[in-house]
Amino acid sequence: MRNVMFVCKHNSRRSQMAEGFARTLGEGKINVTSSGLAINEVDPITVQVMSEVGIDISQQYSKPLDNFNPKDYDIVISLCGCGVNLPEAWVIREVFEDWQLDDPEGESIDTFRRVRDEVKERVVKLISSLS
Repeated sequence: MRNVMFVCKHNSRRSQMAEGFARTLGEGKINVTSSGLAINEVDPITVQVMSEVGIDISQQYSKPLDNFNPKDYDIVISLCGCGVNLPEAWVIREVFEDWQLDDPEGESIDTFRRVRDEVKERVVKLISSLS
């Protein structure tokens, strides 16, 4: 099984969505973790829009990237264009992608839903590329 790290600035919206989708859609295929360069609370609107598509992330929490060893991960996905700020050890993993998705913080729930759907589309492509 491949180990995937989704990383974002605060690990409160986009990377939490990605973790939720990847856990559900990639079950039995990948191990998934998400983290942030800094940590914050998981945004309640993120929890809400994920529950609308049947994925419960209410037990997920924000984790600092510093708590993890890059050598434990094959695939590293940055969701916010923060790849340039990651320590090199994270960027040189077997697969590194920078998805550069909009941060829905402070935006309407429709923006959260659009970002959620974009995250799902990317996670589905990632999982199918590993098959």
